[in-house]
Amino acid sequence: MSKFMFAISSGPESVRQAGIVESSSFDEAVIMLGHRIQVQTGDFLEIGVSGFPPARYHCIGAVKSGRPLWVPEGQLAA
Repeated sequence: MSKFMFAISSGPESVRQAGIVESSSFDEAVIMLGHRIQVQTGDFLEIGVSGFPPARYHCIGAVKSGRPLWVPEGQLAA
């Protein structure tokens, strides 16, 4: 299992929650965070492993199951 460091914020300098999540894959870690932490449209997620720059995502809404819909920061929604 890998340890992923994460931070969820509502803006560039307003970290609301940060910590570490353990999972077997990056995708699973992001899904787990969506189930455990209340996320709203407009929130930002930084997540990564030690020694590498974090991936940055922007929440653009929720899918039917209620999970956040993340897009990489800087990309427009389709």
